[in-house]
Amino acid sequence: MTKEDLKKSIGKRIVALRTAKGWSQSDLARACNKDRQAIEKLENGKVNPTLYSLLEVAMALEVELKVVVDI
Repeated sequence: MTKEDLKKSIGKRIVALRTAKGWSQSDLARACNKDRQAIEKLENGKVNPTLYSLLEVAMALEVELKVVVDI
């Protein structure tokens, strides 16, 4: 798996978790104190997220970090 594949896979996982909660990107952004564009880039695999930013997303979605990075 390449770095790009990994970023896209994690992004798709975040989209799935977010939509399962019925949240928009803006909802998730508010819940983890980020802007919507940051969430959009994360979901589209355009950024290389830090472990801490993934933890913030996981906490906002009320799931364990391993659920977010489970590929």
